[in-house]
Amino acid sequence: MTPPLRSLLFMPADSPRKIAKGAELPADAIIADLEDAVAPSRKQKARSLLVESFRALPPDGPLRSIRINPVHSPFWPDDLLQTFAAAPQLYVIPKVESAADLQRVDERLTSLESNADLPVGSVRLLPIVESAAGVVNLPEIARADPRIVALAFGAEAFAGDIGAQRSREGWEVFYARSAVVTVAAAFGLQAIDTVYTELAGDSGLAEECETVQKMGFRGKLAIHPRQVEVINRAFTPDLAEVAAARRLIAVFEAHQRAGRGVCVLDGKMVDMPMYRAAQDLLARAGNGTKGDRVTEP
Repeated sequence: MTPPLRSLLFMPADSPRKIAKGAELPADAIIADLEDAVAPSRKQKARSLLVESFRALPPDGPLRSIRINPVHSPFWPDDLLQTFAAAPQLYVIPKVESAADLQRVDERLTSLESNADLPVGSVRLLPIVESAAGVVNLPEIARADPRIVALAFGAEAFAGDIGAQRSREGWEVFYARSAVVTVAAAFGLQAIDTVYTELAGDSGLAEECETVQKMGFRGKLAIHPRQVEVINRAFTPDLAEVAAARRLIAVFEAHQRAGRGVCVLDGKMVDMPMYRAAQDLLARAGNGTKGDRVTEP
């Protein structure tokens, strides 16, 4: 089972040094990027460098992921064929617009896994939705393949696709963000938010993380190592939140054992949805891949 993914850090696939550095960070996943970070003339070289880089990584580091090129490009078949030997745990699929896009990837991966005597489905998928068509087709994308562990949103490309201008408030992508969160929840998937492109200072990133975390996102894509700690803090419940959740669960369960339904805690009604939300918070607090999560005393 793939652990909760708070921070997913993009690194250029053709830079072994940066990939090695990224693996030392507290990111939940590193994504070796064969798409935007690599020029067409460097794709072939980047694939071979990526394989060497991943083979040198310690086994207990961040989730090893690769972003291939879009399935509408000529590069993606070789991306899979030539990087499968790197033993990635996850492939990130950009610009997904339909279930058929993911099914094409699944067919190739199934063949590669079978040839390597690996269980079919052992390599997982993370589609990024970046267009109006992708948002409209979110339900079919979410149910397209059991390999899918999360849905990610790409705001920059989406805004360009619908002719919107990006703003600090993000109202132009609010509908799409809401759709990603809603569909992800409906299909039992994690929702991963778009990159934050401003690199000067951390306050804007922290503010955006807080906003999307309240919307229901459980992680965020990162484009700079400095963003990882900010993202992890935003998507990790703190000690006060954990204590409050434990108290709510204890009170609610006591009422349930007494044969009563809803109860009142600190002047507020507590019902089953709030109980489940508290359970979800504790799960997020205790299921990380690094040592910065809250653990049971």
